Amino acid sequence: MKIKTQFLFSVSRTFFNTIPKTPVEKTRLAAVSTITTASALINENFAEQFKNDDTKRGCLDGDIAKLRMINYSIRCLNALNFSRKGFSEITNQMVGKALHAFCIVGSVNLSVFHNNTLINMYSKLGNIDHARYVFDKMCQRNGASWSTMLSGYVRVGLYQEAGELFCQMWGMGVEPNGFMIASLITSCSRSGSMVDEGFQVHGFVVKIGMFSDVYVGTALVHFYGSIRLPYNAQMIFEEMPDCNVVSWTSLMVGYSDSGNPGEVINAYQRMRRNGVSGNQNTFATVTSSCGLLEDRFLGYQVLGHVIQNGFDGNVSVANSLISMFSSFSNVEEACYVFDSMNECDTISWNAMISAYAHHGLCRESLICFHSMRHLHDETNSTTLASLLSVCSSVDNLKWGRGIHGLVVKSGLDSNVCICNTLLTLYSQAGRSEDAELAFRAMTETDLISWNSMMACYVQDGNCLDGLKLLTELLQMVKGMNHVTFACALAACSHPEFLTEGKIVHALIIVSGFHDDLIVGNALITMYCKLGMTMEAKQVFQTMPQPDRVTWNALIGGHAENEEPNEAVKAYKSMREKGTPGNYITMVNVLGACSSPDDLLKRGKPFHAHIVCTGYESDDYVKNSLITMYAKCGDLDLSNYIFAGLSNKSSITWNAMVAANAHQGRGEEALKLFNEMRNEGVVLDQFSFSGGFSATANLGVLEEGQQLHGLVIKLGFQSDLHVTNAAMDMYGKCGEMHDVLKILPRPINRSRLSWNILISASARHGCIQKGIETFHEMLEHGSKPDHVTFVSLLSACNHGGLVDEGLAYYDSMTNEFGISPGIEHCVCIIDLLGRSGRLSEAESFIKNMPVPPNDLAWRSLLAACRIHGNFELGRKTAEHLLESDPSDDSAYVLYSNICATSGRWNDVEFLRKQMGSKNVKKQPACSWVKIKDKVHSFGIGDKNHHHPQAIQIRAKLGELMKTTKEAGYVADTSFALHDMDEEEKEYNLWNHSERIALAFGLMNTPENSTLRVFKNLRVCGDCHSVYKFVSEIVGRKIVLRDPYRFHHFSSGKCSCGDYW
Repeated sequence: MKIKTQFLFSVSRTFFNTIPKTPVEKTRLAAVSTITTASALINENFAEQFKNDDTKRGCLDGDIAKLRMINYSIRCLNALNFSRKGFSEITNQMVGKALHAFCIVGSVNLSVFHNNTLINMYSKLGNIDHARYVFDKMCQRNGASWSTMLSGYVRVGLYQEAGELFCQMWGMGVEPNGFMIASLITSCSRSGSMVDEGFQVHGFVVKIGMFSDVYVGTALVHFYGSIRLPYNAQMIFEEMPDCNVVSWTSLMVGYSDSGNPGEVINAYQRMRRNGVSGNQNTFATVTSSCGLLEDRFLGYQVLGHVIQNGFDGNVSVANSLISMFSSFSNVEEACYVFDSMNECDTISWNAMISAYAHHGLCRESLICFHSMRHLHDETNSTTLASLLSVCSSVDNLKWGRGIHGLVVKSGLDSNVCICNTLLTLYSQAGRSEDAELAFRAMTETDLISWNSMMACYVQDGNCLDGLKLLTELLQMVKGMNHVTFACALAACSHPEFLTEGKIVHALIIVSGFHDDLIVGNALITMYCKLGMTMEAKQVFQTMPQPDRVTWNALIGGHAENEEPNEAVKAYKSMREKGTPGNYITMVNVLGACSSPDDLLKRGKPFHAHIVCTGYESDDYVKNSLITMYAKCGDLDLSNYIFAGLSNKSSITWNAMVAANAHQGRGEEALKLFNEMRNEGVVLDQFSFSGGFSATANLGVLEEGQQLHGLVIKLGFQSDLHVTNAAMDMYGKCGEMHDVLKILPRPINRSRLSWNILISASARHGCIQKGIETFHEMLEHGSKPDHVTFVSLLSACNHGGLVDEGLAYYDSMTNEFGISPGIEHCVCIIDLLGRSGRLSEAESFIKNMPVPPNDLAWRSLLAACRIHGNFELGRKTAEHLLESDPSDDSAYVLYSNICATSGRWNDVEFLRKQMGSKNVKKQPACSWVKIKDKVHSFGIGDKNHHHPQAIQIRAKLGELMKTTKEAGYVADTSFALHDMDEEEKEYNLWNHSERIALAFGLMNTPENSTLRVFKNLRVCGDCHSVYKFVSEIVGRKIVLRDPYRFHHFSSGKCSCGDYW
């Protein structure tokens, strides 16, 4: 007690020890006299103490200013004010303490009223200990004393102490009033952990019969609203005999906090019908609800009421108006409200920054933040969180990093909400490494942090890391929610994680989340992506209330798995169940149509249905129609729809570029890409993927390099999808060195990255590199899929590694659980056949796990052509022609076998059959790109209309002479016509790849790499010529055929003469 007293008197002891003691009087004049005397003595002692003290004068300037302020404040307290208002108007703690000290030193006996105002002053200024000290020292208390002390505890957040004080009061027999009960209920509302106590107070209110008190009723309405029980709040509200504006507003706030803006509007309309006018809190809540409902008409009506009631200048109402207009996508009106405000608080600035951020206006958000720092000089976690959200892209990442620096500088890096926003920033910018660093540096994490990091891994393709994080979360025995399981299921949506997906499904059932709608939707999506549509349907059938998202997931799953009948069937069931579709539904059904047969049976009829339902005007649906017609082989209709669009978005352009690239119209795709740029359409990762696909199919390296330069210029080089597309382009354009140059680090590679590298290595004859890449992929924890094994088996095929290929084929099923597809089987047939193991190849076809198609038989027939096996070739050709009598390759390959065997009568018979059935052989064609022009050549084109025909003929003669001198001997077995050897050799020099070679050597710089392309497999004799020429002219020559690249240099080929 002594220590508290000394502290309380500390302000007065130094300067006021000379104040004469005034006898105790019970009149208010004593207090006035003390104040007047104290004020005079401040000046006298102040001047005397510091008159000649030069050493103190410099260091006590701050104290001098404070004393002057105290003196001025005390002079302002005249007898009338203090007697009527006591300490209630004091807003400065030093002034209040000084005045309190004067009263004590002057032996002023403060009344109960003055003590109550003193308690109120200390609690308002946050000094609750002094307030309680005064309360405890009071000789006499009234109800207001208890009420003031109780509300003081609530004001400073000491809710438990408020409850204890109320119990003490009740124990002393003091009857509570409405204000006390209301304060007690408010403490239960604000605490967040005193819900049971709130229920007890409610029972107490009913017991003592104070429910009719408007303050108590309003406090109860607010309490139930704060604990997300709005309908309980409404029941109490309906039973209240009298309701004021605060009661109505409390009800609205409860509905708003519970995410029910529609009920807020209903309550507001009822309040107006009852003749009650709103206050600033009412209008702030109602305008926010209009924004959440995105109801413009209603919002402008409420704005009229705001202006009519004179609240348009209120800061909190204006803040809500800014948010409302932002929800209406009307940033201009939000700016107008903000600029019209006479006074702005931190919430105002945050609302404006958030409005800009919500619409992706990064520059405007940063400018507003700059102004805020200079004009307002106060920011908080909400400010920085909004800025981080708008910087969450590759383009704006540099600004996001700057805001991250401010977070650290401001000491907010320990704030969980801010750190979670940082995780989102780096995740959406594709920087999972930075997100992981931020996550591991967090001093405190919540479930949102873990979910965000898991989603980041999954989004970046690091599914294994996402599942490891789930394991870590399970080991920490932390709670999980539906978002956790949705992220985990997304991580399992790849065939290699099938087992893990089933384990997560089991965890969901054990944890009781199997009936959760979001989790159910995620389960359907996972099983569909794993190709297990039956399991997806089983999950669907167990869901209690599937919504539109559920139906869309199921329909989309059938479409992805090429089950058009099931997709259409599911759509019909959806309509029968009364669930309305949306544009996503239409897109999914259209995606199920991928063949000419689908177009006639389902595509066009569904297009008619789309027109009838009014979805034809939707941009996404239009894009899907373009894609559907293109996939089904009708590019004319795709172009027709595209041409008819008045407003073409980037999505529309991307769809058209991809459609042309998919159908082999690479030149048209590149033209569209350039038109897209000229139209000023913003390019994205999908634009570049389509562009790279077109350049890869055409094999035009220069255009691909230009695209890659544009990628770097626009900052997309860190996008993994774009990087993969660029790698694929370089691989298909013959630049293996550039593939390796842009290859991401192993830790950052997606499975697609690994697959592209293996495929490119195989295509370029780097067989060992492809196999090593496969094992490196396994070492880094990335599981292979069916595409991986197609590339790996192709590498073994190109390298003649029969035993290794067969071993990998077995491990695909036994070790990795991947069922063989037709592509894998074709690789094995080709591998066995080309190595001469024809009987094994034939046996494999008979016993393969999937029915053989034309590719399988064609591979065997080509192997018979290489090894001259006439009988097996005849049987194989019969299989091919039986399934497709118009297959020109069957006739050609079988004819070649007959020619090689000297069966010229059979050759003639086959040619007559082709003529009678109007089957035309695909003509051989080779081309060379010089600058911006492609020069193509067919067989014998050196003698026709090419402007350089004479020079080409002369160059071919020169090459024939020099190669023979170097030791070349023509292999006339590749001349498949019945003529003498000289004519056969002459015909060989008419092959298109030799004409292209002669033209390329004439028109390209001597030291450059010459690139030649051919549409069919390169002739064996031409392959020998290319080897000789590469040594004679001392140049690198790259020849690309449909199967692989041949890199000729110094008389050798990268294929090792095995292709």
